[in-house]
Amino acid sequence: MYIYEMYKTVAQSQTTIVELMTPNYANFGGKIHGGHLLSLIDKVAYVCAAKHAENYCVTVAVDTVEFHHPVNVGELLHLHASVNYVGKSSLVIGIKIVAENIKNKTVVHTNSCYVTMVSVDENGQSKPVYGLSLENPTEVRRFIEAKKRKEAKKEFKKQFAAERETLQRLDKMDTEGYLKNENCEQI
Repeated sequence: MYIYEMYKTVAQSQTTIVELMTPNYANFGGKIHGGHLLSLIDKVAYVCAAKHAENYCVTVAVDTVEFHHPVNVGELLHLHASVNYVGKSSLVIGIKIVAENIKNKTVVHTNSCYVTMVSVDENGQSKPVYGLSLENPTEVRRFIEAKKRKEAKKEFKKQFAAERETLQRLDKMDTEGYLKNENCEQI
């Protein structure tokens, strides 16, 4: 029996990491550095994916990381991760990030993002993962949304490759339409 003929629930691999944001994580503006947050995102995505796959997983893509609210020194950062989608060897991990200010008793949703991971063997070759048992309408919706994002990303890459070929053939006069009303100058 192949591993992808067996299934695991979303709950079996859900992962939450909570970390206190200390001054050594702060940027020059006094807020938590975005690079540190990205590192934590990668960490929680790995743990969640590895729990589901029961195997080593590598990061393939980090999508839609938008920082809606700054994270402050002294806050607790909660990173909630769950498997939203699985393919044969890939997993899309949905991550919700929340900053908790213990002193003010406030909780702010700072961002959500998606990380695509792939299960790999000792030789770096992709390795099949368990299927995903969807137990409620939210899990079904997240699975379908992840599939749609994957399809849209594939279509965008295809369209952008064609556009890039066109742009590479442009001379200075042809670019004026593209650059009109933009904050740049062509010398």
